[in-house]
Amino acid sequence: MVPLPPEKAFVLFTPRGEERWVEGWEPVFRCPVDDDSAPGTVFETSAHGESTIWVVVDRRPGRLISYARITPGSRAGTVTVTLEPVETSVAASEARGASLVRVTYELTALSDEGEREVRRLAGGYQAYLSSWEEAIRGSIR
Repeated sequence: MVPLPPEKAFVLFTPRGEERWVEGWEPVFRCPVDDDSAPGTVFETSAHGESTIWVVVDRRPGRLISYARITPGSRAGTVTVTLEPVETSVAASEARGASLVRVTYELTALSDEGEREVRRLAGGYQAYLSSWEEAIRGSIR
């Protein structure tokens, strides 16, 4: 959960928006872009010692952003982030006005090393997403 409504939380999952809360995330755009979340936008990252090529494949502002990603020689696939408003019937007052965020990775290993990375991600997925939530909360305080 992100303590912002979807229309405000969305920007945190765009290429430039992730710089606010992902340590070492520095997207490089080889072609100038005004809107980094526009479908067709291509950028590269070198976070965690790996070079990854990303393409925005779908975007519905305030609701969804989806990327194709390729880490050459390791893995390829998609990452989709969907946002939904927390229902007002939720009892906890801090949840009102917040967003439920779902992150879906669909990856294919391209090598033995890629297979290890896919398994590592799958094995620690819940902790990985919890670290996202913590980092996002820290960035918006």
